[in-house]
Amino acid sequence: MSATMTIARRELAGYFATPLAYVFIIVFLFLTGIFTFYVGNFFDRGEADLVPFFSFHPWLYLFLIPAIAMRLWAEERKSGTIELLLTLPVPLAAAIIGKFLAAWAFTGIALALTAPMWFTVNYLGRPDNGVILAGYIGSFLMAGAYLAVGSCLSAATRNQVVAFVLTVVVLFLFTASGAPMVLDAFSGWAPQAIIDTIASFSFLTHFNGIVAGVIEAKDIVFFATLIIAALGANAVVIDMKKAS
Repeated sequence: MSATMTIARRELAGYFATPLAYVFIIVFLFLTGIFTFYVGNFFDRGEADLVPFFSFHPWLYLFLIPAIAMRLWAEERKSGTIELLLTLPVPLAAAIIGKFLAAWAFTGIALALTAPMWFTVNYLGRPDNGVILAGYIGSFLMAGAYLAVGSCLSAATRNQVVAFVLTVVVLFLFTASGAPMVLDAFSGWAPQAIIDTIASFSFLTHFNGIVAGVIEAKDIVFFATLIIAALGANAVVIDMKKAS
């Protein structure tokens, strides 16, 4: 645990040592504002809530999270520092979890900086703050799942652009599988059990449930299982690359 936290602190500090952190945060805050107040018709809806804010998170994360995840291991492999990292007296699991936690904490910081939107809706009306808190929890869990998948794919290549594209494609499949348009395409001929199975693998299905204010164990288990499985696959990929 000590090694994991040491790596996590080093990696997190590394984000703010480059313009990447500040560019990501500015872009994230700008886009969430645009999608919430303009695309989401916040003022026209006449309701003081953050439904438009959270409804766009899966699609914003689809491009912003891979931009963070692509450098986790691809940059290490390209620069050759991964060999140095793996020769240190640090367990591979500690390195993987430490880098993941740093990226997740950074994403959490960006998410926390959207708090003024929460204050705004409380100023304009009387929203259900429990539902809003659930939305933030769901968004943070979903970001962790996105990052875990991105970390695994970043370890598979030394090219950050390739890692970015692969992550976007895989996350899009996970996300879109629960979209009404996709499910409607199956509803005409597929049994309900198949439709439910497809929907159960979607980020949208589990995220929308939490955003609605209902935090169920199955949704928490889904995100936690995906994070653990992706980080486990991350370790397998690095071991294979090291052996070759």
